Amino acid sequence: MIAQDCHCRDSCNAGLWVCIERKESQMSVRVTYEHELGELKQDLKEMAHMVESAIEQTFTAFEDHDYMMAEDVIKGDRTVNDMERAIESRCLSLILRQQPVASDLRQVSTALKVVTDLERIGDHASDIAELILRIKSEHAYHIVKHLPVMAASANAMVHDAIEAFINQDLDSAMEIIERDDEVDTLFNQVKDDVIHLLKSSPDQADQGIDLLMVAKYLERIGDHAVNVCEWTQFSKTGALKNVRIM
Repeated sequence: MIAQDCHCRDSCNAGLWVCIERKESQMSVRVTYEHELGELKQDLKEMAHMVESAIEQTFTAFEDHDYMMAEDVIKGDRTVNDMERAIESRCLSLILRQQPVASDLRQVSTALKVVTDLERIGDHASDIAELILRIKSEHAYHIVKHLPVMAASANAMVHDAIEAFINQDLDSAMEIIERDDEVDTLFNQVKDDVIHLLKSSPDQADQGIDLLMVAKYLERIGDHAVNVCEWTQFSKTGALKNVRIM
């Protein structure tokens, strides 16, 4: 009888140790996941600030006729592309190894989507820098009256969208989405400016078309800033464009 009691106690103790070890293992996995998620967020912040800097440098180069800076923006786009691939790889690795669910899965899914929009913003900054090198005119930035205003508006949208995403500020994200109408209105005004330029100075047709392309890239940058804000909404609520997804 005593032997049986000892055997039962041994079995209970063994079972308890298994439970404790399992719990410790689960905690260890969670700590590892939190660490990797933190590194993912840091990579996203770094890429976001790189893209924001590329936009700012592009229009500083345009206004100041700094063609070396424009070339630096073009070269820097390769680094942005490399970061996109590295972040995508990290996200896929997290999903495969950690199998996150609920809010954890939303965070990783959001990162996969946001990194694509950031990369596209970087591409458009590079596209504008290439146009700056082609135009190479001291007065080009101010020939089209509404272009500097549109550049400032799009630049502010990117900055604020990135801040809203990093801080997970849903209210700011929703306000920034509404500002896209301002960029669209400015694009139409730039088109009118270019039409007037072509009528009054036909010899500047090539330059006018290049400046219209700059405005088109700015409009697309605004659209991608909106996307970043919409993915911020998804990360916080599981809804995208007010439709519940996750």
